Amino acid sequence: MDTRKIQTVGGGTYTVSLPKEWAESENCTAGTTVNLHTHIDGLLVIQTPESQTTARNRLTLEVGNDDPAEIEQLLRAAYAAGVESVALELPDGYSDEQHRAIERVTRNLTGVTIAEETGSTVTVQTLLDAGEVSVSQSVRQLQFVALSMHRDAMAALTTGTTSDRWGDRDEQADRLYAMIDRYFERGLARLDEIDALGQTRPELFTLWGTANELERVADHAERIGTVADRLDGQPDERIITALDDIAQDVRAVVEDAVRVIIGDACVDTARQTLATRRDVRERITSLDRQLFESGDADYRLTRALDSLTRTAEHGGNIAELGLRMAVRDGAFSDPATDTDEANASSSTAETES
Repeated sequence: MDTRKIQTVGGGTYTVSLPKEWAESENCTAGTTVNLHTHIDGLLVIQTPESQTTARNRLTLEVGNDDPAEIEQLLRAAYAAGVESVALELPDGYSDEQHRAIERVTRNLTGVTIAEETGSTVTVQTLLDAGEVSVSQSVRQLQFVALSMHRDAMAALTTGTTSDRWGDRDEQADRLYAMIDRYFERGLARLDEIDALGQTRPELFTLWGTANELERVADHAERIGTVADRLDGQPDERIITALDDIAQDVRAVVEDAVRVIIGDACVDTARQTLATRRDVRERITSLDRQLFESGDADYRLTRALDSLTRTAEHGGNIAELGLRMAVRDGAFSDPATDTDEANASSSTAETES
């Protein structure tokens, strides 16, 4: 890293010299015009017009007779990498299975469509505009989907009710996470994307980490629902009550942790959330022991308990992200300062008395 002193020239204009190596590598000489960009991260970026190409936003792939599943994986990888347009070249034409795989991707990823289609080429394009995307709101939606899945799965486990919307809501959770993952990737590579999203890189990382945990909460809700479908009869009333109480607190762990990340709750909520997680761990361990000792409980319930444990862990991980965010943003006050202020207030009160 080079350092430069800021100097002033006539009229009070600030100037700073550019590293010679960089200037030569970018073909900059006296008289060359460069563009200056200020960003939400507090950075000032200098770019030559030639360096602002967007070649990485377009990709051409020759897939030939590739398996439809591999084509789908390629398109999902391109979406996650932030590519805007993918041209799939199939010189011998595409099969019905390949075309269905392409359509499945456009159906399951937000903002993706088939822009152009010929006998040997299919162009898949993402029409999302970062300026119209709210990552925070997407995290809220992902939390709602994941916890509604969890609530219904637990109802199926304890009451025997059924739901035919597991697949749809799990796909919705995957779709929301994929979009957040895409913009996290683009934010790492493009500063203009950060500005359009209105998030700094640390903020975007925190939201991405939260979404990552919530996507796993949705997966465990689906797993609990699967256990519910396979149970031989309903658990006894005592176990049902314990499961309901634990599940309610597990959801509170996740919900309160996300509130901290979104800014709807303070750092004290994150601390309380982690305390609740510790309590839930102990209660799940106790109930698991009771199921083992009873001898007549359905062994599948232990799988549901494992998913409850993991869901609480994911919520705790989000709360830990909230603590990290609070430290980074200076939300923790200096204990020594607090003590000094408390002593000063006490002394003042005694003097006034």
